[in-house]
Amino acid sequence: MIVFWLVAIVLIFWVVAYLRAPLILTTSLFAGLLGIYTLTANAGNILLYSIWGSFAVIALILNLPVLRRILISNHILKIFRHIMPPMSQTEREALEAGSVWWDGELFSGRPDWQKLLKIPAPKLSKEEQDFLDGPVNELCRMLDDWEINHKHKDLPPEVWQFIKDKGFFGMIIPKSYGGLEFSALGHSSIILRISSRSVATAVTVMVPNSLGPAELLLHYGTEEQKDYYLPRLAKGEEIPCFALTGPEAGSDAGAMPDTGVICRAEFEGKADVLGIRLNWQKRYITLGPVATILGLAFKLYDPDHLLGEQEELGITVALIPADTPGITIGRRHNQLNIAFQNGPNSGKDVFIPVDWIIGGADRVGQGWRMLMESLAAGRSISLPALSTGSGKLASRSTGAYARIRRQFNMPIGKFEGVEEALARIAGFTYMMDAARVMTAGALDIGEKPSVISAIVKYQLTEHMRKVIDDAMDIRGGSGICMGPHNLIGRAYQGIPISITVEGANILTRSLIIYGQGAVRCHPYVFKEMEAVRETNISLAQQNFDKAFIGHIGFTISNAVRSIVLALSSGRLVPAPVGDKTARYYQHLSRISAAFSFASDVAMLVLGGSLKRKEKLSGRLGDVLSQLYLASAVLKRYQDQGKPQADLPLVRWNCDLALYQSQQALDGLLRNFPNKLAAVIMRIIIFPVGRHFRPPTDKTGHQIASILIEPSSTRDRLTDGVYLSDDPEDAIGRVEVGLEKVIVAEPAAKKLRKATEIGYQVRALEGFEALLAEGIRKNVISDSEADLLRRADEARQRAIKVDDFPQDLS
Repeated sequence: MIVFWLVAIVLIFWVVAYLRAPLILTTSLFAGLLGIYTLTANAGNILLYSIWGSFAVIALILNLPVLRRILISNHILKIFRHIMPPMSQTEREALEAGSVWWDGELFSGRPDWQKLLKIPAPKLSKEEQDFLDGPVNELCRMLDDWEINHKHKDLPPEVWQFIKDKGFFGMIIPKSYGGLEFSALGHSSIILRISSRSVATAVTVMVPNSLGPAELLLHYGTEEQKDYYLPRLAKGEEIPCFALTGPEAGSDAGAMPDTGVICRAEFEGKADVLGIRLNWQKRYITLGPVATILGLAFKLYDPDHLLGEQEELGITVALIPADTPGITIGRRHNQLNIAFQNGPNSGKDVFIPVDWIIGGADRVGQGWRMLMESLAAGRSISLPALSTGSGKLASRSTGAYARIRRQFNMPIGKFEGVEEALARIAGFTYMMDAARVMTAGALDIGEKPSVISAIVKYQLTEHMRKVIDDAMDIRGGSGICMGPHNLIGRAYQGIPISITVEGANILTRSLIIYGQGAVRCHPYVFKEMEAVRETNISLAQQNFDKAFIGHIGFTISNAVRSIVLALSSGRLVPAPVGDKTARYYQHLSRISAAFSFASDVAMLVLGGSLKRKEKLSGRLGDVLSQLYLASAVLKRYQDQGKPQADLPLVRWNCDLALYQSQQALDGLLRNFPNKLAAVIMRIIIFPVGRHFRPPTDKTGHQIASILIEPSSTRDRLTDGVYLSDDPEDAIGRVEVGLEKVIVAEPAAKKLRKATEIGYQVRALEGFEALLAEGIRKNVISDSEADLLRRADEARQRAIKVDDFPQDLS
């Protein structure tokens, strides 16, 4: 009988963990096996009969929905109705916005890796590549970031005109309206390249193509609105802005005090026009000071019931010409000396017709949903592209600088301390680009992944911060002295802007990623919430019963799967590939199951209070984020043909993601308020302890070396940034310097070796004297001396630091 029960236990574990059978079937199976054992092996054993009878009763209750509802789920539904916190309309609309994509697989505890790998790698069209090689490069050549930010405090007029003439403001607008109709990947690639040249210009281009009038009109506008505005926006005849944030409503934009009241008034010579009387104060509005048309979000009221019985109609969005009477365009903000146009605006008793609402009167009160759905797309592109561009620029320029710059008679990039920072720069840049491309690819196949958009916005801007910090540390004094030669200083200044906009990062991590993800991505939670709020009691009971029983089975399945995969170190999960990355898929599947199980326990034990436990939900969000980032890294490796030279970058990122996921789960368990639940979770998630470790020094050395040596791997890592071979250009200086230093390296080694074995030239005699002595003693040839001379000149230009007159003019 021991063999019987071993087989039975294995069968039940397999059914629960891998087939993910419903709780009903699992309980029935166990009751059946127990019955077989009792009747065949222990006839007459009263205790076994009692146990079998109990399980048989449980199985009967679970298999009869009516009985199950009466005895179990209806009572739990009443408890849920009592304890579930109220949900505002804006919260509800935010939760319902967008779509669930790979985040749903990660939340399932059983991600289907084949599904991810089968998605074709996103590619730029010929038209998009030609635009990058043509107008985008031409624009980059026109840009002098020092002049823009320090002298002009704005883009030069010729740059503004070029951007308009070439259609940069119409990248998302269909060709039928005169736009470029580029893919999300094309849009992202353009922003990336411009951002590697000038952050101010990148922001100027990306805002009209992100959350703004064009995006809202495309999805919600009336045909008349589209026909009028989209061609004008595409040609740059209108400059748009979107006014959402105000003095009293920042991250909590739903709390805006800006109002519109439905009324009738005279308008443009016409009497008794049905319209809206608006009053608002907005700030931090990008392109606001130069905008010709404002997208405006406000709360709409109808006290005289001119539209219907309801008085509070909700957040609404309208499109308003900036020269409409009553509008005041304020002065400019100075956002950390990054000179893109940004400032406040306000309106006092501004009257507009109702048909200026985007989508017309039919879209009254739907503004928040419109904004959240549009944000899911825009937030997935703009800031991730800008962050990745900064990472690629830092990788390319700082890696070159670390090879060119010498201290203690060796390149600073060879020092282990500097090597650590270079490894982080290279590793994070690889990950950021992988996440950027995979997310853009999701948009291009029709997804609007709201949770993933929050993940990439938060994670990529935070990793940009780390990359630029490391680049500044490596560059030292040359990084902190601003001027035309400084490639990193402006990016360093601008980091807090990216951290703040489109959802402040603290809020995004602690509330949005997991708070929204737990509801949107979980297969049962949203259904349970819908059932709790259903006013039809009979329908609510049926729907809740189905969702709740499924949820319990889901939790048990992930508990079993978590402990089985932990004990087997993930080896019981089939890997979708047979290469050296196979184990990472297995480990990530294990973490996915543990994350899903921990999420369910946290929601069950803490209920609505989990929403207020921001440190706990932040850690759960960290696990979900790391799972997504590691998925992107693995997919990039496969999509690019598995180049062996890139494998250290993959290992470094996956090791780090697994380690950070482990630490986040450990932090959750250490701080979980219910200690008994924490102990049970720890036994299931870490039955044999925590064994994931951060990347090794050896792997770090391998990826740091990529940045300081020209190679196809370095080119792949930094592909997409603007490059120049002009020795007078800031990036050109380090590119030319690296090339010449490496060409001259064999001759330099000869000279160093000779000095080490005895021939000396006094320091006062200088570099030329050293070359002359080397030639005289046949250590180097005349041509080698020329190589060294040109290399030294290029090196001096590359490490040059700007200085100014006494008044810094």
